[in-house]
Amino acid sequence: MTASIPVPLPSGTVEVGATWDRAVDPWAVVVLAHGAGAGRQHPFLSGFAGAMAAEGVSTLRFDFAYVAAGRRMPGPAAHAVAAWSAVWQAVHAEADAPVFAAGKSYGGRMASMAAAEGAITPRGLVYLGYPLHPPGKPEAPRVAHLPLVTAPQVFVEGTNDPFVDPHAQLEDAVASCQDASILWVEGGGHSFEVKGRARPAEQVGAELAPLIVPWLRAHSVVE
Repeated sequence: MTASIPVPLPSGTVEVGATWDRAVDPWAVVVLAHGAGAGRQHPFLSGFAGAMAAEGVSTLRFDFAYVAAGRRMPGPAAHAVAAWSAVWQAVHAEADAPVFAAGKSYGGRMASMAAAEGAITPRGLVYLGYPLHPPGKPEAPRVAHLPLVTAPQVFVEGTNDPFVDPHAQLEDAVASCQDASILWVEGGGHSFEVKGRARPAEQVGAELAPLIVPWLRAHSVVE
């Protein structure tokens, strides 16, 4: 099921596209943002969302405003935070289950910034390949805001991802957070591809769902 969500920006309101993968009797909802180089229809995201729905988790995939405008490169981070805020409000208003925020690479980083600023208030955040730093540039980490996030965070990372090499840097960043952990995918690259094991992107995304569902269940219940 597709939808259109208005996002107010300084230049005017932009309608961003969204796609629901609804579960039968969902016990959780995930709002899912795409990476910098692909919109919500990327096979990795559709595979992940479909597998999550099969696990009882409804998932809404949405586009950032720059994708809706037909541009290939992200605009200001503030625009992405505005999109997260607008989509979050639309989903949270109708959800009758705990709502989590998730994103592939750039989409996850923008979710973390939105959460750090209080623009969204998810039950937890799931980062699918968090871009800790540009490849080969560990001296430029994107971590200063992470300790400000109050919701639980989980970093789902491939052990061969150049965006989190060296691993110790990610481990230090996670240790600085209020409540965070790492789920490692052995041999996985930034898009969780594994050398010598060719798989369609849709399958790669789908195979992450069973890894993440236990974490979602553990954080769906308020003690």
